[in-house]
Amino acid sequence: MKIRYEDGVELAAQLLQKSGLDESKAASVARALGLAEAWGLPSHGFLRLPIYLDRLDAGGYAADARLTTTTDLGALLVMDGGTGLGHWQLSEAVDLAVPRAEQFGLTAIAIGNSGHCGALGVYAADAAERGMVSLVFSCGPAALPPWGGTGKLLSTSPIAAGFPAAPKPIIIDLALSTVSRGKIAEYAARHEPLPEGWATDSAGTPTTDAQAALEGLLAPLGGAKGFALAFLVEALTAGLVGPQLSKNMPDIFDRDSLSEPQRISHLLVMIDPSRTDVSGDVDAPGQRLSELVAATAVGGGRAPGSRRFTPSEVHPGTLLEIDSGLLKRLEERA
Repeated sequence: MKIRYEDGVELAAQLLQKSGLDESKAASVARALGLAEAWGLPSHGFLRLPIYLDRLDAGGYAADARLTTTTDLGALLVMDGGTGLGHWQLSEAVDLAVPRAEQFGLTAIAIGNSGHCGALGVYAADAAERGMVSLVFSCGPAALPPWGGTGKLLSTSPIAAGFPAAPKPIIIDLALSTVSRGKIAEYAARHEPLPEGWATDSAGTPTTDAQAALEGLLAPLGGAKGFALAFLVEALTAGLVGPQLSKNMPDIFDRDSLSEPQRISHLLVMIDPSRTDVSGDVDAPGQRLSELVAATAVGGGRAPGSRRFTPSEVHPGTLLEIDSGLLKRLEERA
């Protein structure tokens, strides 16, 4: 069924506050979920809210968490997330990164000991609307085996990038598995079979059973090359930031581990494009990026993110398509 963006975000924020988040953090998380819905990504939208609430209630996500600085070198900032939800933490990281990128030309903000942060494109889009280039990396519970091997080693290793351009920012946002675990969860919630080739069960047998796939393994995007890229993301996040590798993280969908902190890590890299042109022209990078978008359209394609609303384009009356059963369950918790 359809629901207004404003109403969906308000309901989500209300439920998050009921589970202990303060008003501003609840609003930040709810906004990220609402934007994912507006982008047609229900796998990272309100579908995730019940498990977030259950983990908050059980203590797996600390409702009173705050970001604390462990290292500040100016262009590099490392922060401890206190086992809190990652959405509001990455949103704060964008706010912190903009003035640092303006000062240094490039900055990196690493957040460890955090929680799931939803669609990384939210933070890349926010940065792009503020005129900044960004790269965003995260990790999570392991779902990918070593290439040619068995056992869970890497997360789906999501990545995102944003570039300011006209008429819309370029937003790249994807998992490095064949499909995200959120998409698997979406199929499981609807009790629908998966397409063949997406996943295996815990024994390594190919499966179309979405619930078995959530407990099993996913294939890397692009075979061995996709595994290598997923390994790179793991190294940049769990490896460099920590405090633990994806293989040691509690599974977000495992109800027996609701009280266990996930201790996920994220890395945001932000670049001021007004500083990058070889001739020193502050406007040239944006002009070339816009030319790239236009050339893509002339060639019969579209730039990544061109069909999405920018965050500023999503208005209170924007209609979201929400599963009626999910909406009923959320309303019952309010």
